Amino acid sequence: MAFTTSKVPPTVVAKMAKSEEGDMGDEPKKQSREEFKKMKELEEMRKAGTAPAMKDEEGRDINPHIPQYIMDAPWYFGTLHPTLSHQRVQEEQKKIFSKMGNWYNKGIKTGEMATKYRKGACENCGAVTHKKKDCLERPRKIGAKFTGEDIAPDEHLQPDLDFDYDGKRDRWNGFDTTDYNQKVSKEYAKLEEAKRIIKEQELEAKLKDGDTEALKKTAEESEDEDEDKYADDVSMPGQKFETKQRITVRNLRIREDTAKYLHNLDTNSAYYDPKTRSMRENPFQNTGQKLSELPYAGDNFVRFSGDASGLAKQQMFAWQSYEKGVDINLQADPTKLELLKREYTDKESEFKSKQKDSILDKYGGEEHLESLPKQLLMAQSEEYVEYSRHGKVIKGQEKAIIKSRYEEDVLINNHSSVWGSYWKAGVWGFKCCHSTVKESYCVGEAGKRIAAESDSIGLMKQVARQEQTEEPQKSLVQLHQEKNSF
Repeated sequence: MAFTTSKVPPTVVAKMAKSEEGDMGDEPKKQSREEFKKMKELEEMRKAGTAPAMKDEEGRDINPHIPQYIMDAPWYFGTLHPTLSHQRVQEEQKKIFSKMGNWYNKGIKTGEMATKYRKGACENCGAVTHKKKDCLERPRKIGAKFTGEDIAPDEHLQPDLDFDYDGKRDRWNGFDTTDYNQKVSKEYAKLEEAKRIIKEQELEAKLKDGDTEALKKTAEESEDEDEDKYADDVSMPGQKFETKQRITVRNLRIREDTAKYLHNLDTNSAYYDPKTRSMRENPFQNTGQKLSELPYAGDNFVRFSGDASGLAKQQMFAWQSYEKGVDINLQADPTKLELLKREYTDKESEFKSKQKDSILDKYGGEEHLESLPKQLLMAQSEEYVEYSRHGKVIKGQEKAIIKSRYEEDVLINNHSSVWGSYWKAGVWGFKCCHSTVKESYCVGEAGKRIAAESDSIGLMKQVARQEQTEEPQKSLVQLHQEKNSF
């Protein structure tokens, strides 16, 4: 930072010069060499930190490393002290935005309702918020301006909000917390009250029975209700699918087992995800080994082979049952879970069949459910079957190969052959009539005769044209005389 020199406006300098009683020391004058040297030394001391920094008009420190051209204020700014206010946004230039709490009023459709016509209001309905050309009511035979009756209420004018960049993109701006308090908080309070009542009833029943051990257990559970549940206190992880329950147990690998990423160290082998500790593909895929002989064939093989899919379905059924209030565990009670699932599937199938029968009895239409196969309905199929001379199927259940992308065997304009069945002299045509015009009408054998005659006539004309253009062959004497003449 260089030292500051006050730039006084010219009008102030003129007034100071004309004033006889004014202090001439305030007028800017040329510095001497010693004063300039002292100011440079003071500047170096401020940069080194041995001298206090310069203060602005508000008492804030000015950074001594700021360049001189930034420190100097223009003369029209009208300052007589060191300042950086000319580098900041001025108060009159600041744009005032709407506050984050301001929002449009919802649910308000009408404003005040007047009893008599007001000057400048709508001549049709009497509302003061719009004019006659903007009125949306049915045009009256005699407007409210002349009758003074049935004045329409004023529309509610929404405030003109102008938000800044963050305010325009705030997704929660205008959110009403009263809706949350009325719906969610009240529902949670009702649930807590119901739990408290049920707990009191259970305690009263245990007191009547005299079961002291159960009372001690309930007291201990109530004390530990708000504490974190760690691995020693919770059930087996993965058996009770509850989002509110905090489980700190990781899906750790047994230390004696080989890690998945160590089965095949090739960089192009199956991908191992370290975050989920999963390797879905087979790491021995390109080695030629059998799947039955592999120590590990990937998570997908383990998951979708054998009874793994059935076990996963049972686990899903256990989770769904636990959410509906049935406390069941796959590892603890596998037989109970299997019987419960069979009972559920039987009841579900029975319910669906009863529902189907009731709908058919009420509305009918059972005959439409027993439809014929698609091949018989359409009287054709896309299946290609090839037989030998003895009736044996050589190729079957294979679709016929599509030969062309255009429609085949389409005959137009009385033609008995398709376009492109005849070709002559580089031109395509119809074989039935030898016509080379695609949209022509077929005339059968007559067309062939006409085409043959036209070809013969054309050939004769071509021969005559060649005879006319050809010159008689000259002898050797004539050729020698022509050569010597040049």
